[in-house]
Amino acid sequence: MDDKKVISVSYNQERNAPEVTGKASGLEAEDIIAMAEKAGVYVHQDPVLLSHLDEIPEGSSIPRELYAIMAEILAYSYVLQGKFPEQWRRPDGTVAINRKA
Repeated sequence: MDDKKVISVSYNQERNAPEVTGKASGLEAEDIIAMAEKAGVYVHQDPVLLSHLDEIPEGSSIPRELYAIMAEILAYSYVLQGKFPEQWRRPDGTVAINRKA
């Protein structure tokens, strides 16, 4: 079995940028993944992105080159949670997206 790794990223309002906020591997990573999945938190799995994020020290901002992919992952996780931008809502309150697609 491959040694699991997790890296958490949060948005730092003071820096106005996302930053690496935690790293774990092995059993600790497996426990974090299990807790996240149990809580309904989207767990993105991308070995290439993981390797880039792993090079960034905890507490450091991620490089601008990764902003677009991080934004896409965040947006996707919001859609999975049923959260949509207000501009996607019709006047009657329904959402202009096919959730069953």
